[in-house]
Amino acid sequence: MFLTKSRFVTALTCPTKLFYMADTNYANQSVEDTFLAALAEGGFQVGELAKQYFPEGINIGTLDTIKALAKTNELLKNKNVIIFEAAIKYENCFIRVDVLEKKGNFIKIHEVKAKSFNGNEATNFLKKDGTPNSIWKKYLYDVAFQKWVCSRALSNNMISAHLMLADKSKRIAASGLNQKFRVLEVNGRKDVKVESDIQKEHLSPEILTSVNVDNICAGIFAATDHGLGVDETFDQMVMRLSFACEQGQIIPSQLGTHCGQCEFVCSNNDKIIKKKDGRLECFKRILGIDPAVFDKPTIFDLWNFRGKQKFIDEGRISLSDLDEDDINISSNTYGMSNSERQWLQVQKAKDNDDTEYLDRSGLKDEMNSWVYPLHFIDFETTMVAIPFGANRAPYEGIAFQFSHHTVDKDGSIKHAGEFLNVEPGYFPNYDFVRALKDELSQDDGSIFRYSNHENTYLNLIIEQLQVDAEPPQDKDDLIQFIKTITQSSKKSDDFWIGERTMIDLLEVVKKFYFDPRTNGSNSIKYILPSILSRSEFLKSKYSKPIYGTSHGIKSKNFNSWTWIQNSSDGFVADPYSLLPKLFENNDEQQVILLSQEDELKNGGAALMAYARMQFEVISDYERNELKSALLKYCELDTLAMVMIYEAWKHELFG
Repeated sequence: MFLTKSRFVTALTCPTKLFYMADTNYANQSVEDTFLAALAEGGFQVGELAKQYFPEGINIGTLDTIKALAKTNELLKNKNVIIFEAAIKYENCFIRVDVLEKKGNFIKIHEVKAKSFNGNEATNFLKKDGTPNSIWKKYLYDVAFQKWVCSRALSNNMISAHLMLADKSKRIAASGLNQKFRVLEVNGRKDVKVESDIQKEHLSPEILTSVNVDNICAGIFAATDHGLGVDETFDQMVMRLSFACEQGQIIPSQLGTHCGQCEFVCSNNDKIIKKKDGRLECFKRILGIDPAVFDKPTIFDLWNFRGKQKFIDEGRISLSDLDEDDINISSNTYGMSNSERQWLQVQKAKDNDDTEYLDRSGLKDEMNSWVYPLHFIDFETTMVAIPFGANRAPYEGIAFQFSHHTVDKDGSIKHAGEFLNVEPGYFPNYDFVRALKDELSQDDGSIFRYSNHENTYLNLIIEQLQVDAEPPQDKDDLIQFIKTITQSSKKSDDFWIGERTMIDLLEVVKKFYFDPRTNGSNSIKYILPSILSRSEFLKSKYSKPIYGTSHGIKSKNFNSWTWIQNSSDGFVADPYSLLPKLFENNDEQQVILLSQEDELKNGGAALMAYARMQFEVISDYERNELKSALLKYCELDTLAMVMIYEAWKHELFG
């Protein structure tokens, strides 16, 4: 197995992963992450956009390593040449250079990344001590590795390294640039179909900027601490990793908090099909930990706790190994403090206590302060490297959808409103706020969000309104409305707390509610199933097809829907798993779909669905299917908040 640039970057986080990556018998959760998949699609598009800036470039094309090396070497015989995906090999190190420019014996390598920076500002690639900033480290080491390989394989040439990044200071002139790069799946691999009608106005100004990083590479080459706990030069590190790849050796790694994000961990489904668990093997091999420890809550499940490394070093992995002194508990005057919540989680693990915790008095006081009718809102948003519309910058925030449920004092519930932009290339943010204003300005009822996302995006839209060269006529009205339901961000020069500032239901959960079944997570995707599994009131109410009926709960997207169903294991099924499949009624065999997914039940899939809808070439059938799926998904997000409220309301007030 070659040490490629992707394997090298992965090894920087944990060299042991090189062994797990080579064996498909190990579980690998990264391939299931739809948010990563959405980011990857943006990366494929950016890679193809970069090629447009080099019209004389020659693409290697072939995936065959031997053929790619032969073709690259032949092209490098030219005095001047530009090569895409140039294949370069030195000993057991093999790389594909995104863009290689050769002029005489001077070679520029450009590593193209769908990562943003501001070309008008100094970029903090390095910390004050001269080492790479953590958010830039993997990109800098990636290009440094490529320069290292090229310098040895092409030793008669001078090699200069560059990072080509999405420049947020640039705004594209023409609409539709993103839509020129269609991400498809061909023989199980992602590929990009580039439309032939790209015009000069699409590519001007160039929103990708190439930054020289030769000096930073020199610093990396001179360093002897690369974060792997080994004192070694860059040369020594590369050769050590390369040898392990070649020989199929395991490099023992330092165990640490980063193990909590290990992708080589078995899910329940992986256990059924007998996949291997890489993290479990590491802890067994290095610490002699009994694998059964991971069958119960561990320190990796401990919510928002920063002292986990100490416990790992001491070999205390199970939550039941901790005691009160380990948490350093402090109290809040209102609701649970973070440390009290952490200790509660530890206590329940120690006592093998599966019951939920509800601060009845505190939550009742909180709920008594809410003003009816209650409004529950949820946004779907995206940031893409290549903008969809004209005069927009890379990674400029787009709010493309919201859902809105209301609850009256008498308990009546309805899906009151929604917004979804389906027009390709159109910037929807101002229409989004206008529609939201219409929804929320009818009364003075309390408004709820789940997490800070909605507040963050509304602050962002204020900034967009303020810097827009051609702002809408109702700019001031929109800003004034936003300020009534939000509070200013920490980085804002202005300060405000709106009289109807949205109540964060996530913060209410943190202060007054805990369920061991969520494994320490406060995500609504975990909180909702746990509450549904315990609330007899919700089970009774939503096990009947009352949702989407005139005599039950009015819905804009569901008809006579039943939300409570049992899964194969006998527990209440996750409502998101009940959302209708996509393209089930496709009798038109000639329809070629841009969407490979057959369901839409998480945020990453929603981002990809919206991106698909930006393409003019999409069929009406697929566009309508994706629109319907997005509307249902977002509606469930606000219904989930309503269900949490209902469970608490019934428990506390009857």
